[in-house]
Amino acid sequence: MVYGQVVVGPPGAGKTTYCAGMEQYFELTGRKVAIVNLDPANDELPYTCALNISELISLNDVMDEMQLGPNGGLVYCMDYLHQNMDWLKEKLEPLAHDHYLIFDLPGQVELFMMHDSLRQIVLQMTNEWDYRLSVVHLVDSHLCTDPSKYIAALLLSLSTMLHLEMPHINVLSKIDILEQYGELAFNLDFYTDVLDLSYLMQYVDSNPILSKKYRKLSAGLCELVEDFSLVNFVPLNIEDKECVQSLVALVDKSNGFVFGGLYEHTKPGDYPPEFAFTATSTQTEYDRVMNVQDKYLGKHDK
Repeated sequence: MVYGQVVVGPPGAGKTTYCAGMEQYFELTGRKVAIVNLDPANDELPYTCALNISELISLNDVMDEMQLGPNGGLVYCMDYLHQNMDWLKEKLEPLAHDHYLIFDLPGQVELFMMHDSLRQIVLQMTNEWDYRLSVVHLVDSHLCTDPSKYIAALLLSLSTMLHLEMPHINVLSKIDILEQYGELAFNLDFYTDVLDLSYLMQYVDSNPILSKKYRKLSAGLCELVEDFSLVNFVPLNIEDKECVQSLVALVDKSNGFVFGGLYEHTKPGDYPPEFAFTATSTQTEYDRVMNVQDKYLGKHDK
């Protein structure tokens, strides 16, 4: 059985840094990992790339030959990959039998939010190739400091979940530098749990620059997110061992690694540290979020 992650998120959310951090973490914990770069615009890779889409198609060549801009070129590259899935399967076969796979995807939001090729690529891997994959959707945590941007992040996360139709973990990345962008109006758990967004509207309503129609639209969008009741977030500092352990444990539960992959390539009783971490921990998810807040944002008192 093949297990892995599909890493998506808007530009600047930290996808490539996340992949590099996961590579280091899994190497230290003894899990064999192979990172697959499916972003043709990603030329500088800080991780060991087991497979690169540039072997199949180059974004610069597409832009030159097809007279396309970078956005159109990325869409064309994903369409081309979709038409050449046999190439991808052949390249993955030597890795799939004993490696945990991480797919680093482009940051162009329409690719994983509305365009069909990427969705079909992922569905073919899960439905036809029987890969057990989870989507890890990274969102920059500094968006929480602005109510309007946070609402936009919620909509992006919800749209991605509905479009890809896969096990899904939303992550607030770069939580360690969030404080540089300003104070949060609420405790961190308000932004991670996404339970009652009506409290957020007082900060939207208090902005004199925004029109009444904009405030009404924001309220409607918050109600939409709450009605679906699908979105929540996990805070992450990729350099924090406890943050990474908690996230890996969640991902492994969502893609079934904790049940089926525990552990085809491990001796009996030799469990990965993230399972020992969650099994022996008495902390609730709320406690973990509050610990992250205390560590990086100061004591919680709101």
